[in-house]
Amino acid sequence: MSAELGGRNGRQGKLSQWLRGRRPKETGADDAGREALLLAAAGAGLPLAPAAHPAPGYRCSCDRVGCPTPARHPVSFAWQTQSTTDHAQIERWARHQPQANFITATGMVHDVLDLPLEAGREALERLLGAGIEVGPVAESDDGRLLFFTLTRGTPEDEDEWWPCELDCHPETADEHPGLRWHCRGSYVLVPPARLPGDQSVHWVRGPEHPLPDPLSLLEILTDTCARYAGEEPDHANAAAWPHRN
Repeated sequence: MSAELGGRNGRQGKLSQWLRGRRPKETGADDAGREALLLAAAGAGLPLAPAAHPAPGYRCSCDRVGCPTPARHPVSFAWQTQSTTDHAQIERWARHQPQANFITATGMVHDVLDLPLEAGREALERLLGAGIEVGPVAESDDGRLLFFTLTRGTPEDEDEWWPCELDCHPETADEHPGLRWHCRGSYVLVPPARLPGDQSVHWVRGPEHPLPDPLSLLEILTDTCARYAGEEPDHANAAAWPHRN
């Protein structure tokens, strides 16, 4: 019997080793790889803060009943002041919270232009084909493509800016099914991140690419979104999107 148990334990040990060897490939990053990707994002100037992660049964780790954004929100209400690019702090968070996703707060160093996936893929192809500098781009398996850009800034005179109906705050994201512009007061998940249902957020173009001016991308992004929505782009209104006088 002991030989049988030993054989079973041996097989179980080999199976455990095999699963441990497979898991990083299936999830896209082991702990070291996850940490390296987070530090690369911080090194590119993206301020990070810990976020929730998926829990069994398509639930969120926050345990809020009916959480509207499972695994997609910060764990702290102070995420704007908590967000940092400090490598030591990010390493501590990553090691003490090994399941946590991370968000990056927009409007400090960078903004994010967030498109439906198919429109975003076409826009990316058009931008690269036109020789336009495109920065980091992330894909979310729930159907969005995220273009990371320089922030439009925080001018001393707020009247220098036109209002933008596309400004996207976390609580209003669903109100913008087309193009969303994440700027001050908003955030997005930064890769690598896990979503319920074995979905993920991952880089298509990594944070080693310099952040571009958002206005250099906007015409193609709005044109592509409008076509996928079955509408003609409103170029007159596009001219009134945020810019500095």
